[in-house]
Amino acid sequence: MKFEIRDTFYLDNQQMQIISGSIHYFRVVPEYWRDRLEKLKAMGCNTVETYIPWNLHEPKKSEFHFDGMLDVVRFVRLAQDLGLYVILRPAPYICAEWELGGLPAWLLAEDGMRLRAAYPPFQKHVADYYHVLMEKLVPLQIDQGGPVIMMQVENEYGSYSNDKTYLRWLRDLMRTEGVTVPLVTSDGPETECLDGGTLEGVTPTVNFGSHTEERFGVLREYRPGGPLMCMEFWVGWFDYWGNGGHMTGNLEESVQDLDKMLELGHVNIYMFEGGTNFGFMSGANYYDRLTPDVTSYDYDAVLTEDGQITEKYRRYRDVIAKYREVPEVKLSTNIRRIAYGKLPVQDKVGLFSVLEDLSAPVEGIHTQSMERLGQNYGYILYRSNLDTEDHIGRLRLYRANDRAQVFVDSTPLVTLYDRELLEEKQVDASFEKGASLDILVENMGRVNFGPRLEEQRKGIGQGVVINGHWHTGWRQYPLPLDNLEKLDFSKAYQPGLPGFYRFVFDAAELGDTFLDFSGWGKGCAFVNGYNIGRFWEIGPQRRLYIPAPLLRPGMNEIIFFETEGRTGGIITLRDTPDIG
Repeated sequence: MKFEIRDTFYLDNQQMQIISGSIHYFRVVPEYWRDRLEKLKAMGCNTVETYIPWNLHEPKKSEFHFDGMLDVVRFVRLAQDLGLYVILRPAPYICAEWELGGLPAWLLAEDGMRLRAAYPPFQKHVADYYHVLMEKLVPLQIDQGGPVIMMQVENEYGSYSNDKTYLRWLRDLMRTEGVTVPLVTSDGPETECLDGGTLEGVTPTVNFGSHTEERFGVLREYRPGGPLMCMEFWVGWFDYWGNGGHMTGNLEESVQDLDKMLELGHVNIYMFEGGTNFGFMSGANYYDRLTPDVTSYDYDAVLTEDGQITEKYRRYRDVIAKYREVPEVKLSTNIRRIAYGKLPVQDKVGLFSVLEDLSAPVEGIHTQSMERLGQNYGYILYRSNLDTEDHIGRLRLYRANDRAQVFVDSTPLVTLYDRELLEEKQVDASFEKGASLDILVENMGRVNFGPRLEEQRKGIGQGVVINGHWHTGWRQYPLPLDNLEKLDFSKAYQPGLPGFYRFVFDAAELGDTFLDFSGWGKGCAFVNGYNIGRFWEIGPQRRLYIPAPLLRPGMNEIIFFETEGRTGGIITLRDTPDIG
């Protein structure tokens, strides 16, 4: 089969209208991929779109992962089995409210690193990655018997830069690695974005959530010929911690925009299902302050975070039915919600008691960033002895991100967050010489959009100044929390300090459930060893989604890492979500 872009889209010389929906395979457990794709088809879509996150597929340089939730080939073939076409957006930058926009954090370990530019060290890393990635993607193209009809070059590049040399290089790299299907770009519907983000030989598309005729008008003025396509029709928005409530769109306006979009051109609905930012993969934005994203990526999407059909789904299906026949699809996956009830704390242990079990310290004169120490995500603890001080009146952490909790002799002194880390802090702490100083720093998600991408080194990158002088002699404990098997709950627990809490429950039946963390402060949660994401009492999200495939018949274990010393004593597994 052959897919072409001329005045519109053609499949084997027959005009084709693309009605697509976004599902990020890496935000959905693989056991539910079929269910989500079946629901996409049942709404009337003929195509599915997904980003490909470089940071998951190459978490360390030259260490590649394409299994389990990262088996993109399986996801694409499953879509093909269901009669769906596929749009792939390998980037290397994806934005997507994802940690560092999908770029691997280890890039930032290199001095002088420039991202998303014609900078040879960055290009070398991209080329190495694409050489491995494209070997898997090329056979999936429609002209080779697969379902992939288009691939994207970069992502919203005109909102970031205008380095055409880089864009041309990336386009040519894709062709060299065997990409034969048409290439597209996607940018904001403004002339300056299109000027910076498009290039010759590549079809432009635009991203927007409203005012369809106006936005398509900009694209038509910019490119008189060719199809009109919205590559991201934003049907909702994302939430960040402390934003006051779950973000929702206007359903009536959204339905009207979809109708007009299909009247005039083509669409990819963003998001059909948002899914979940499992682990530490939620990103952040930074304008006048840091706004880290919550664990849920519900996005007010067509399906909920746990794949439930919404009123938006039904209204969209009615619109799509005006433009193509909507097939009957029998849903094959039995999905249900279960409330497992209240779980009391079974065991608890303090972080300071198990620090040596979880991490091997790295000695240093001054502190170093996470990236310098080979760590990508999570927390890092810096420990020193106050041998030359008996009082701290002024404290400054240089090149520190994002949130630092300071303890003297295991007593909380101060917590510094975001812009507070840019200035000296007045404190008042007296102690005996030789007291311990601990600074626990959390990476709350690297910025995923805008010019701050290259400033996202986490931890304390330069050093600590106490009372106006550099304090030296540090033991640095990386805490990615990627393996909790060495946790020893028989060791000491310190109330009011960071600690680990263990819960167990017996699951006679398996179903999706929602972890209510009311009464708890801030931290992250692990279900049978799998990091399901962050929690924070400031909301708006109040419950964490636990898909049934993460559970097992019989005994299950949940571990909390809580950093504030605010503990509720119990957690509750409920059968309804609460994302604000």
